[in-house]
Amino acid sequence: MAEQKHNNVHVEDAVSKSEAFFIKNKKQLIIALIAILVIVGAIIAHKHLYADPREANAQKALFRGQDLFAQDAYVQAINGDSVGYIGFIEIADQYSGTKAANLAKAYTGLSYAKLGEFEKALTYLNDFKGNDQMISASVMGAAGNCYAELGQLDKATDKLMNAADKANSNAISPIFLQQAGEIFVKQGKYADAIKAFTQIKNKYFQSYQAMNIDKYIEQAELLKK
Repeated sequence: MAEQKHNNVHVEDAVSKSEAFFIKNKKQLIIALIAILVIVGAIIAHKHLYADPREANAQKALFRGQDLFAQDAYVQAINGDSVGYIGFIEIADQYSGTKAANLAKAYTGLSYAKLGEFEKALTYLNDFKGNDQMISASVMGAAGNCYAELGQLDKATDKLMNAADKANSNAISPIFLQQAGEIFVKQGKYADAIKAFTQIKNKYFQSYQAMNIDKYIEQAELLKK
């Protein structure tokens, strides 16, 4: 009983000290609470009143560009048209920081690549920042092909091999691996070519590329001797 009374005294003392602290610092605590509420409110307001509508507008603009890209109208997709569409470059600039703007960079790079302007394409493809496994890998692979077109073969194979690894996909990884393998053969790097081709054979054996990959492996092995 004495122990319980002793514990009660400690509890009452702690409560008393807490009340005293609150009374003493009441003004500062209220100010701090208001500041926290203002910050949280500002974040919520920014998201709903600025960020979300801005993203929606960017996506709307991007949709028209994607349609032009699908029609092979790459110049208009990049630069815009005369009926209100501002173009991928302007979307990336005007809506900087949005997901749509980031995707517009990828489309700009792909469009320039389709037009054979590979250096311009690389400027935008390498500026793209994405976490999506397939999209990021596809953009990386496209950059690899641009480097190949410019004769920068080491950069090309590096991009293509990394793209295949990042995608880890039966749909696109074998494509990048075969492209890398063929460049390795061109460079005389037959062991690297065999490694790339063999990865298709062993890991992506259900892919279209795997159907004829033995021929590529045999050719690389003959050249290696």
